[in-house]
Amino acid sequence: MTKKNTVTITDNRNGNQVDLDILDPTIGSPTIDIRKLHNELGLFTYDPGFQATASCKSDITYIDGDKGVLLYRGYPIEQLAEHSNYLETSFLLIYGHLPSHVEYYDFIGIIKQHTMVHEGIKHFFNGFQHNAHPMAIMVGVVGALSAFYHDSLDINNPRHREISAHRLLAKMPTIAAYSHRRAHGLPLPYPRNDLDFIENFMYMMFSVPSEEYKVNPVAVRAMRLIFILHADHEQNASTSTVRLASSSGANPFACISAGIASLWGPAHGGANEAVIRMLEEIQHPDEIPKYVERAKDKNDDYRLMGFGHRIYKNYDPRAKIIREACNDLLDVLGSTNQPLFDTARKLEKIAMEDDYFLERNLYPNVDFYSGIILKALGMPLNMFTVIFAMARTAGWISQWLEMMEDQEQRIGRPRQIYTGAKVREYVNLSKR
Repeated sequence: MTKKNTVTITDNRNGNQVDLDILDPTIGSPTIDIRKLHNELGLFTYDPGFQATASCKSDITYIDGDKGVLLYRGYPIEQLAEHSNYLETSFLLIYGHLPSHVEYYDFIGIIKQHTMVHEGIKHFFNGFQHNAHPMAIMVGVVGALSAFYHDSLDINNPRHREISAHRLLAKMPTIAAYSHRRAHGLPLPYPRNDLDFIENFMYMMFSVPSEEYKVNPVAVRAMRLIFILHADHEQNASTSTVRLASSSGANPFACISAGIASLWGPAHGGANEAVIRMLEEIQHPDEIPKYVERAKDKNDDYRLMGFGHRIYKNYDPRAKIIREACNDLLDVLGSTNQPLFDTARKLEKIAMEDDYFLERNLYPNVDFYSGIILKALGMPLNMFTVIFAMARTAGWISQWLEMMEDQEQRIGRPRQIYTGAKVREYVNLSKR
């Protein structure tokens, strides 16, 4: 990123001016460096939700919402989805380059060394109410990892940071699966390091000691895509939360736990769950026209979930990738709950052909297809966001590691526009 040109800000109240540098990114919109604004003019900027504010410099992920582009470290998501797997993609995000043959297998070996959790952590799961939401368990247990792994908590030590990154990536599937099994009274299995990352998670989710568990390869492919496509997505709410928590010097387990808590919000991580609830409400393909008309009615606040995207103004590139895997999976596993999947396919067809949807770029997004995939795989609805958190862990870790090495970063301290009372004199209680 280089400095190029300036923009002049004039305070029309008094004529005072300041020249602010314009920063040019590798790709994307030029950005005004406003750091001198308050010192020179005594002004702050107002940007609710930080919609037009760059909070950091990052080499990790680039999104062009207008063109439907998503890059991890410069690699198009389409190429990674076709040729890569989740752990290789995680290596890319964390280290900034695709691994060599030796680096790749060394990395896999290291991750497998850390898949088990401390035996004392298992007692945590027994302490939660049997019907506790898995995301509540995830927030608690991931944050508690810092109480068990004291040997890698020096955030100023690069080796400690790397060890913590490996532990988080490796243990997240184990913690996620245990959070599900606790609610169903199932024993907590040890990870199987003879399986790959996705296969091992599905084994820990669904296996029982009394019989052999075999993973369907079509299911594994679909889950692998979900993980790759959700691994990172620039400075979203949960990633920004991880960075903000990190800016205070908090340990990595606490920071990732904060990210999980942010992701738990329905406006962020609950979209694919909302898709399934919508399809269950519609109940049957014959009922779709009624709900489509409601969505078109300006006087009705009803919304069809899983269509359009806040960032992608054209077509979500991840949706194009996952659509084929979704249809393949339904062809193999879709015999159960068939009306729901028939409803999904008919609704998708309407959205791809109806002028109302096309004119507004309301195409099916990644949440539409990932929700259907997870439902077809038998994942409970309350595990949908947990799986999102598992996939996003690679991105959170990468963003945390990057921030730890950024010399320009300071502790997060957003400003405000104060709208409260002016200075008031205290009145003694006896006179009130």
